[in-house]
Amino acid sequence: MAFPIFDGHVIGLISYNLSIRTPNSKEKNGVSTAADDVNSDIIPSASMLKQLAIGVETTKIVKSMKDLMILARDNSPVKERSGLSLYAMKSFVVGEKEDKFAAEFGRDEKVMSFIHLIMDPEGHLSRRKTRSRMDKAPKVTKFSKEVHGAPPESFVPELAEAMGSVKTLKKMALFWSRVVMELRRLWCEGKHIPGIPTDEIPNLNSCLLHQQLQVINCCISRKQRRAIATASLDSVLKQANNIAELSHPPTDLLPESTHVYARISSGKFVLRLGADKQLENTTLLDTGEPVYTPVMQEWPLLTEDIIKETEEFVLRTGSVGAGCSQLLSDMQAFKAANPGSILEDFVRWHSPPDWTETNDESKQVNGGDISPSRGHLSTRMQKEGNLWRELWQTAKPIPAIRQAPLYYEDLSVEGILNGLENISPSSLFEQLFVSLLSSGCAIAEARVSSNEFLYKVFKECKDYIVLICQSKNWVEKANDICQVYETMAVMALDPERVIKIMNAQPDQTHTKEDPNKLRKTPSKNQKDNPTAAQSSTMFSKKPAKPIFC
Repeated sequence: MAFPIFDGHVIGLISYNLSIRTPNSKEKNGVSTAADDVNSDIIPSASMLKQLAIGVETTKIVKSMKDLMILARDNSPVKERSGLSLYAMKSFVVGEKEDKFAAEFGRDEKVMSFIHLIMDPEGHLSRRKTRSRMDKAPKVTKFSKEVHGAPPESFVPELAEAMGSVKTLKKMALFWSRVVMELRRLWCEGKHIPGIPTDEIPNLNSCLLHQQLQVINCCISRKQRRAIATASLDSVLKQANNIAELSHPPTDLLPESTHVYARISSGKFVLRLGADKQLENTTLLDTGEPVYTPVMQEWPLLTEDIIKETEEFVLRTGSVGAGCSQLLSDMQAFKAANPGSILEDFVRWHSPPDWTETNDESKQVNGGDISPSRGHLSTRMQKEGNLWRELWQTAKPIPAIRQAPLYYEDLSVEGILNGLENISPSSLFEQLFVSLLSSGCAIAEARVSSNEFLYKVFKECKDYIVLICQSKNWVEKANDICQVYETMAVMALDPERVIKIMNAQPDQTHTKEDPNKLRKTPSKNQKDNPTAAQSSTMFSKKPAKPIFC
């Protein structure tokens, strides 16, 4: 059986003959509660996805999550705000639990489980049994990139699942404020966010929220590395002081202290600062001393919004950006780690293509030792006014740990946390929606990929979702996406029964209530737009909106 990009008849047939709702399931505010709770242990339920879709739709005019909390409250906003601030102070100073939060969410298992997970970062995300079956092949993980979501089994899909289980906007806003508060606590305590890589640059294929959480974890790792580098530098200085206090000259200890001292062309010994490790078979051209790679300042961490701002700034001002500052910083660190070095030494290490090496074995130094390799710089490096030459002349031997920072971790993370406190609700719910969607689809795909026939239909559904999510107005079709996802979840939960339905003859599948009757007669606009008409005929039922209290 061959299908177009999306076969509405096949999906309508499955939806009509099979539903994941059990006969005894009840609905509250238009969301299934019984069977969904059971099946959510296997795959995120469609009801959670629908709840997030409702959040996107109903909060478009609300500017921030703080405003949403105020609008959704019955009590005085000033009184509530002061109460929350008082708790925040207690949480940081005394470490008390939030009684109000526990009272609001004590029965919401997913919410409380997620909060406990953040409070105990050593824990593991998602205890869902079927996660161990997740296929790590690119065909599964690629989906999150295509819809710009978050990687499966990461922090954001777990957050989305917990948020999707909340039934009112008031509780959603309260839950989010608690999440941000716990993220701030982790940052202050120097603990990594669980479910987020501890030291990876932001993945621009993921949603902005995932990128920002990656920045927080990276900044924590960088601060830890800086503490180690500071301790190492202090150790070198202490060792140098101990050597200086000895009665013998430093030359007597050279074999044991070459990583501490370097001999310059005048014959004097100068202290190395900020050296990381020695480069094999590489020596300075003028002095013959071994070359050490320096500890350098790390590049700024850029998320997609910061990259856009930087590009706009460069176009507006003509600035070269941070590249020049980074190059100068590297030169200063190299000079500190390699006293007596020249520009050619730096270029050999930092930009090998700009150095052409030639061996001259006729020259000897140091009582018969072969001189280091010689060569010449590239044409661009030899040009008058070359930026590298100008920067090298101004660079001073300063270890990276003593330089002015190129990137302020504290300011960056504080800006992110403040931004998360004031994030637009619709923006937050959109990111959570696509992240939960991609996570659920990855789990479902791992379960149906072994059946070639079923996987073909599943792939048509997935391709349809990707096509919609990559459009600018995908939010308007969020309900359609939920309906298709629900069908995909059915395939994952009961594949054998779906196959029976797919293989059944038309006269056997069409009962008194023909599923084709569910299709509405296309309107005039729908006739002019076949894609819109197809979507409308397949999905007619809209989920109920959540209440604000």
